[in-house]
Amino acid sequence: MHIAFFTNFYHPVVNGVVRSVASFREVLMKQGHNVFVFAQADGTYKDTEPFIFRYPSLPLPLPGDIAAALPVSPFVDQLLPALKLDVIHTHHPILLGQTAARKAAELDLPLVFTFHTQYWEYTHYVPFPQEAIQEFLKNAVHKWLRDFMQKCQHIIIPSESIREILVRDYGLEEGYTVIPTGTDLEPYRCADWRSLRKEKGWQDETVLISVGRLAPEKNWDTLIRAFAKVYSKNPDLRLVLIGDGPAKETLETLASEVGIAERVTFTGALPFEKVPCYLKAADVFAFASVTETQGLVTIEAMAAGLPIVAVDASGTRDIVEHDKQGFLVKNDVNALAKGIKKLLSDPQQMKRFSSNALKKAKTFDVNQLGKQLTGVYEQAIQDKKENRYITLKAEETAEQQAVSPTQA
Repeated sequence: MHIAFFTNFYHPVVNGVVRSVASFREVLMKQGHNVFVFAQADGTYKDTEPFIFRYPSLPLPLPGDIAAALPVSPFVDQLLPALKLDVIHTHHPILLGQTAARKAAELDLPLVFTFHTQYWEYTHYVPFPQEAIQEFLKNAVHKWLRDFMQKCQHIIIPSESIREILVRDYGLEEGYTVIPTGTDLEPYRCADWRSLRKEKGWQDETVLISVGRLAPEKNWDTLIRAFAKVYSKNPDLRLVLIGDGPAKETLETLASEVGIAERVTFTGALPFEKVPCYLKAADVFAFASVTETQGLVTIEAMAAGLPIVAVDASGTRDIVEHDKQGFLVKNDVNALAKGIKKLLSDPQQMKRFSSNALKKAKTFDVNQLGKQLTGVYEQAIQDKKENRYITLKAEETAEQQAVSPTQA
């Protein structure tokens, strides 16, 4: 097949969407397909992979160095018909996602959309904090997502939790498949984690690690405060946070305020190839995010054999079975601290969780998931030929239209 991926983020950006796009692209190409990536330009970054095409972009006045694609490229307009595409797969509903939908219509191609993100959780980046305005924005996102999904032949959903939301709040009944992002276990088997622990001076420390964008929706303050409670009785503990984002300075200040600044390591964003080594060098994966769609970083932590202590929330609960690979706790500082203490106090429990985590990680084999993805494309091609699009149940009343997905 000839497949076009449209994505607002690709290398050198480091986040879960990029990881998903890159891993599926790699496995699809190994399986004999051609995958062309259409993404935003990113400064002076030079692509080393083939078939990467960039739209020009402009920075937005928002935290996190977000850039908006300028969906005007005469070169791409001429290129797309020549690629003889079989399917267009967009990883976003906005910016280049809109371009993907337009090009699919122009070229009479099937459109597949991966619902990577709980988009309504990001309205706080719009600088109008008033409750009424935020509610209006969430409702607008709700309606806009409904409209976009109905332009597609198929929706890919990364977890059962998100499937439940889309079925319940959007009336999605068919035309979807749950496909999590796969994981390649080999980098974890080869990781030289002992050298890293020595380099960082962690030999005599118990390392809790977490990964993600340093942003409010990831609930980092809960994790930092919980760690502070546990550290007061366990002075050999260290917390390592991998990632970068607009909340970094705020979180560093919080760590100082609760007296653990010297025990928290902010690594910043790391190239993905370095992450397996850091995860293997740790002892526990601790996670507090409540906005995950698939728990990708938790899968990676389990591939490193780490026992888990995490807030019981969407995405994470799809991956972690409570009391099997780790503990799932309430979204509460005391509950998270209690879970961490309980795990650290029982080395045999940690070993059991670690073993179970490795077994669970093997079920996310990227090669098998890649074959499942090609099956979705084949179905989407057939649906396009028969003029079938995603249909959603109509919202029954005006009151229902005013309810945001998080309130339903």
